[in-house]
Amino acid sequence: MNALSPSFLAARWALYLDLIRWSRPAGWLLLLWPTLAALWIAAGGFPGWHLLTVFTLGTILMRSAGCCINDVADRRFDRHVKRTAQRPVTSGAVSVKEALIVGAVLALLAFALVLTTNAPTIWLSVPAVAVAALYPYAKRVVAMPQAVLGVAFSFGIPMAFTAVQGELTAPGLVWGLVLGNLCWVLAYDTEYAMVDRDDDLKIGIKTSAITLGRWDVAGVMGFYGLYLLLWGGLGLTLGLGLVYEAGIGLAFGQVLWHYHLIHTRTREGCFRAFRLNHWVGAAVFAGTVLAYWR
Repeated sequence: MNALSPSFLAARWALYLDLIRWSRPAGWLLLLWPTLAALWIAAGGFPGWHLLTVFTLGTILMRSAGCCINDVADRRFDRHVKRTAQRPVTSGAVSVKEALIVGAVLALLAFALVLTTNAPTIWLSVPAVAVAALYPYAKRVVAMPQAVLGVAFSFGIPMAFTAVQGELTAPGLVWGLVLGNLCWVLAYDTEYAMVDRDDDLKIGIKTSAITLGRWDVAGVMGFYGLYLLLWGGLGLTLGLGLVYEAGIGLAFGQVLWHYHLIHTRTREGCFRAFRLNHWVGAAVFAGTVLAYWR
């Protein structure tokens, strides 16, 4: 097939969209909601269209770039896992070189957006990219690599504060939000790991689901609890009021539903709980926006 023919280009485009999980937006929504909530808190309300655009597009681009890196790093493992065996890099439909080029282009586009902010935010983006790139390899050596993912998925919070304020003027607040978000990532990514636990045990990958063992469900619920307590408590100290706490309450109601989905540890239930998690973050974000509505 001619490499410049419309049909060839359409086929490659479809593969690249599959590579970055374009049809599965739950992944970037999990990253987006806490970042935007932090942006609203840092600005004391609507942060302006410029920063809203930068952080929304930047989040989507970086999550997509992360998918490329992850699939290259895990291509030899993914072929042994039923859920991931047909990913473009694993199946050979997209070469390693292609995937890395796509990931690099997306990361550069995200960095170009960051360059429109300020120096502290630009500097924070460097370790953010480094941690995101290291995460796929953490599964070889770290007992709970989901914590590394939690750090990577939380960098948007301090970056939101520096983008708005030029510096971290309230470090206790910022790192409290980061710690809470890290706990949320541990909760939902452990649910995700529970789906593939049998396959991961066979191929030797380390995950929080394996490390926690029979305490996996209790661990997930504990992480959820810490997340909501930290974000709920910080909302009280900021005086965000009942509207914000209603968002926390709505998120808590969803967490109880997640317990119903995962307590029997079925693949279907755990995967459904993971995929629904972006609604937990959406509830907290909605409460944040409404609390600052004037």
